[in-house]
Amino acid sequence: MSGASATGRRPRLNVGYGSWDLIWSFVHRVLVVNLGLAAANLPLLVALYVAHQPWRYPVFFGLLSLGIGPSLAAVFGYLRRADDDERAPVAELLRAYRRLFGRALLLWTPCVLLIAMATTDVFVLRDSAWGLALVPLLVVAVLVTGGSGVVAMACLAYDAPHTRRHPLLVAPYALIRRWPLGLMNLGLLAVTLVIVNQAPLLGLAVVPGCVLSVVWRNSCAMIESAGPAAVRADEAPRHGDRPGTPP
Repeated sequence: MSGASATGRRPRLNVGYGSWDLIWSFVHRVLVVNLGLAAANLPLLVALYVAHQPWRYPVFFGLLSLGIGPSLAAVFGYLRRADDDERAPVAELLRAYRRLFGRALLLWTPCVLLIAMATTDVFVLRDSAWGLALVPLLVVAVLVTGGSGVVAMACLAYDAPHTRRHPLLVAPYALIRRWPLGLMNLGLLAVTLVIVNQAPLLGLAVVPGCVLSVVWRNSCAMIESAGPAAVRADEAPRHGDRPGTPP
């Protein structure tokens, strides 16, 4: 028998203060992210709860989905701030939402429009003679557009020189350059949507914050890999410039 059994004492889980602090910091971060996402997308969540067949109202839900982009950018901005302060307050999320809302909406809108157009084409062409050739291309276009939109929101929060100038150009390049991470992001987000759809309260309380922390790390790695190429392209001589001529 062990010493604990011999003395009649139950074994205890001995976790150091630093480990507990790390655990509670992560829990705090997840709860803040989940709360922010739910509050920013409350109209969309209510509409999804009320409508049993949301795909029958594409325009209505397309308009509501425009709010997803700014909320993602705000979450990524908060997670970037949390890298320096593990227990960053909720006010940091609100500041990021207010600061990034306009640019995020401007970048997210064309992504939503392209996804809507490609999805409509898939629905129309699926049984036609051209469907066999065009539907796979359209599906790839939907995946690339959705993945690029997520990376573009991360670009706004990352706020590096090359992402600040051309986020919609950096995002697809970063996605294709590190496509395994892009597929992982899309897979995690798809699983999150399924879980939230099946168990809304439990899913919203736990899953999004954990998943978006991983998506944020993956997006940072993708953006960093695209940095040198973007900087070289931006520093390339412009048309009409002569070598050795100062800008």
